[in-house]
Amino acid sequence: GGFFFARLRSATSHLPPLTSHLIPFTLSPITYLRLMSLDDANNLSSSTLLGALGIEFTHIAEGHIEATMPVDHRTQQPYGLLHGGASAALAETLGSYGSHLLAQAKGGIAVGVELNINHVKSKRNGSVTGIAKILHQGRSIHIWNIDIVDEEKQLIASSRLTVMVKEKKA
Repeated sequence: GGFFFARLRSATSHLPPLTSHLIPFTLSPITYLRLMSLDDANNLSSSTLLGALGIEFTHIAEGHIEATMPVDHRTQQPYGLLHGGASAALAETLGSYGSHLLAQAKGGIAVGVELNINHVKSKRNGSVTGIAKILHQGRSIHIWNIDIVDEEKQLIASSRLTVMVKEKKA
């Protein structure tokens, strides 16, 4: 996680600061999310677990993030089915990334503290899409619901992620 977020900070250093003497107000998390393009997010992930699993962000908005993941040799378990760990990685990625963007807008950091996932349907090939929506955005805790669906929007897995938001240490 640390390597990914260090690359995120590096890749976004060219963007304007969240507060500026040129702008008489603080940019909201909505504006910050709009500054991060899908291409930026996907490029940052290419040499991480996300790249190894083929995860690609497809939608970034306040409190709503989506990404796809192929079901192939990288994400299948020995029986040829989508590996539960790959689904868990997709779910945690979406919620953690969403909280990171919201926390970063206020100078904080976000760390996942609990992930629960229920696998309800198997998948052998094709792709899945993770759809993450924030349920609670508190000062120190975010809670995300992440549904993983197939190409026909059939539920494959459902997850809940709790993320702790902390002040960044100097």
